[in-house]
Amino acid sequence: MSSYIKLIIFVVVLLLISIAIVFVDSSLDNINESMPDISEGIVQGDKDYNESVELLNSRYFEQSREKAISAGDNYNNSLNKLEKIQEKYDKDLNEVHKDYIDTTINEVKLKLKAVDELKEAIYYLEIYYNYTGSTHGTEANDLMYSSLTYQNERNEIVQENPELFT
Repeated sequence: MSSYIKLIIFVVVLLLISIAIVFVDSSLDNINESMPDISEGIVQGDKDYNESVELLNSRYFEQSREKAISAGDNYNNSLNKLEKIQEKYDKDLNEVHKDYIDTTINEVKLKLKAVDELKEAIYYLEIYYNYTGSTHGTEANDLMYSSLTYQNERNEIVQENPELFT
């Protein structure tokens, strides 16, 4: 094989490696750009959920339902973005990012289940099926409490790896 062909092969390989590096960097940039929106969706979902509970406790059923729906919408938006990242960039992610995304998905899925239970509680309490409504309310609270395990794990991942989450 001539030195000219070896040089061409070397340049092509070098070009392919450069393209791969740029692609990985741009993938991580896309992920990093999405994370604030995902976090904001979760925070807003938590806020709406808590407001829904407060409104329910004050027996403002319609407003409580609206806040519960809003919480679910915020959680669903975050979940959809997380699942897109997971699907699209899985091969580009390091183990820390994969753990973070898996943990956050688990957290959001539990919160969505809690919202569903809260909506059921609202429905039954509004029609004076207090026992059934309270049962759904208790389940919603238990699910939200369980989601704190994942939320704490997610926060711990960020604290242990600040260079990856700036």
